[in-house]
Amino acid sequence: MNDDQKTKTATRWVIKIGSALLTDVHQGLNTEAIRDWVGQMAQLRRDGIEIVVVSSGAVAEGMMRLGWRRRPHALYQLQAAAAVGQMGLVQAYESAFQGHDLHTAQVLLTHEDLADRQRYLNARSTLRTLLSLGVVPVVNENDTVVTDEIRFGDNDTLAALAANLVEADRLIILTDQAGLYDKDPRQHADAELVSEGAAGDSSLNVLAGDGGVLGRGGMITKLQAAEKAARSGTATVIASGRETNVLTRLAAGEALGTLLQPATGSIKARQQWLANQMQVRGKLILDAGAVKVLRESGRSLLPVGVTAVEGRFSRGEMVVCVGPDAQEVARGLVNYDAQEATRIAGHASDEIESIIGYVDEPELIHRDNMVIL
Repeated sequence: MNDDQKTKTATRWVIKIGSALLTDVHQGLNTEAIRDWVGQMAQLRRDGIEIVVVSSGAVAEGMMRLGWRRRPHALYQLQAAAAVGQMGLVQAYESAFQGHDLHTAQVLLTHEDLADRQRYLNARSTLRTLLSLGVVPVVNENDTVVTDEIRFGDNDTLAALAANLVEADRLIILTDQAGLYDKDPRQHADAELVSEGAAGDSSLNVLAGDGGVLGRGGMITKLQAAEKAARSGTATVIASGRETNVLTRLAAGEALGTLLQPATGSIKARQQWLANQMQVRGKLILDAGAVKVLRESGRSLLPVGVTAVEGRFSRGEMVVCVGPDAQEVARGLVNYDAQEATRIAGHASDEIESIIGYVDEPELIHRDNMVIL
C-alpha cells in the first residue's frame, strides 16, 4: 500500500491548528478560517474519519480581548490571558461545528496528565468515548493552571501526545508554512519543500526555524512532535492551513506539505513505547485459555482469564502477565488497581459492577495498552 492509499484509509486523525493561523494580535480569532476548517472536518466525519482537534489560540485571543500588543513573560499574565481567551476559542469552535450538526467537547490537558499512567488512562477512556459518540473533542493545554508548561511547552507536543493517546492514524499539523523546506523560504527564494521524510531523522532538525510572536513553537517542535507521534505508529503531515481545502485534499490522497512516516510499524512502535517507559508494579497469573487468546488472537485481557494477582499497583500502572508455567506472556497498563483486580479475577466482565460497585472498562488490560512477549 502506498502513502496516498494509507492516507485514504486512515480512520482517526488528530488535527492541530497553530496560533499563527487562528489569531492576529490586533483582530483576535479568525472565525471565518475556523468555519472553513470545521467545514472540511465535517466532511471528513461524513467520510468516516474520526477527528480530534488540538487548537492553539487561547493566549493570543486573550491578549486581543485585554488589549495587549505583546505576549507577556510573567506566568500569571499568561494564565490570565489564557483564561480570558479560552472563552472565545471554545465559542468559535462550538458555533462552527453546530452548523454541521456536530457536537464538540472541550478537553483541557497538561503534559503531566499524559505522563501519569492513571490520568493517561482516564483521558484515553474519555476521548475514546467521545469519539464513539460521534463527538469532536477540542483539546487545548490547560494554560490557566500549568506552571512551566506554559513557558516551555507547545501544542505541537500536546498534539503528538494526543495522537499517542487515541492511537491516531494521522497527525495533521496545520501551520502558516507549506511544510518543511530545505532553507528558510522567507529568506531564500530557491527554497524547496521537503515532501517526505522519516519521523525522528535528526538531519531534518537543521532545516527547522524559530517560532513567531504568537506561537511558542517553530518547525523544530513540529519535527519533535512527529517523532513522538511515531511512537504509536502515527504518520505526521505538516501542511499549510491556508491551502484551499487542505484537509479534504489530504483525505483524498493528494500530496501536500511534508509527510513524516514512522520508522517502524505501528505495532512495533507501540510495543517500544509501552515496554520502555514504565516499571513493572505487579503480576497477573493467567490460565491457559487466556494465554492462548493473547498469543494467537491479540485480544484484550479480560478478568475471567486471571487466576491470581500479585503485587501492589494502582490503576494505569504496568503489570506483567504470566501463564500457568510462570513464563512471561505480556505486559500492559492495568485498568484496575491490585485490590480491585484481585476481587474481579476469574469473573466475567458483566459481573465487575456488582463486585466492586462500578465498571470503568470491561477489560483488565486493553489490547492497545499491552505488549505481547
